[in-house]
Amino acid sequence: MRHYHGTPLGGTRDSVARFIATGNRHFLVPFGREEDLPIVAEASTGFCLDNGAFSAWKTGKPIADWSPYYAWVEAWCRNPRFDFAFIPDVIDGTEEENDRLIEEFGCSAVGRFGVPVWHLNESLRRLERLVDDWTVIALGSSGEYAKPKTERWNRRMSDAMGVLCDEHGRPKARLHGLRMLDPAIVARYPFHSADSTNVAQNSQLLARFGMYKPPTQAQRREVIASRIEATRSPSVWTPVTETQTFLELEAE
Repeated sequence: MRHYHGTPLGGTRDSVARFIATGNRHFLVPFGREEDLPIVAEASTGFCLDNGAFSAWKTGKPIADWSPYYAWVEAWCRNPRFDFAFIPDVIDGTEEENDRLIEEFGCSAVGRFGVPVWHLNESLRRLERLVDDWTVIALGSSGEYAKPKTERWNRRMSDAMGVLCDEHGRPKARLHGLRMLDPAIVARYPFHSADSTNVAQNSQLLARFGMYKPPTQAQRREVIASRIEATRSPSVWTPVTETQTFLELEAE
């Protein structure tokens, strides 16, 4: 499984470069915050490009013109370490809006490098269409399923796995979990890859480490990344019974 650590990463440029070049690491670089991309493209094992729609939506300034993003992807897609780029999506938008963006991206010069996003609050019928047409699909928490690991979220993910996996639990496409690198989530679902900004965000928060605090941000970054990378996803999906809860599964 590929664990994509979100950038940009805080700290000195030297320490960031060492972290990126260490081990077999993959990174996610968001549109508009590409300051780490040159070293990621040079020294990482692999990277993907994020469209930045979620961050723009959170600021109240959603992106309307995606042509600069297409040009950015085109500039980097031939790098040997490039894996894929997320197709633009409308956060809390309609299925029709997101389907139009998929069609628009497919008609661009970088159409073959795209990965579509299915939001958990969208219909399972749309998910069925995507799994028939694409070899990689990204899953995003949104709407009433915006908070991962709740009972409602877990039930919706179970519904999605029923569409995405065959009768043996094998995924019909490669699955990517957006902001789903929590080990409790990774250990449950048959992801090919997932991403999070845990390393970038929490390596700066000393309170998250209790009384035994690694003294430098570089050390804290390594601790968090090592814990994340130690968890692998299962090969197949095992349905949750009606009496099981996510917390029960997490405690196993």
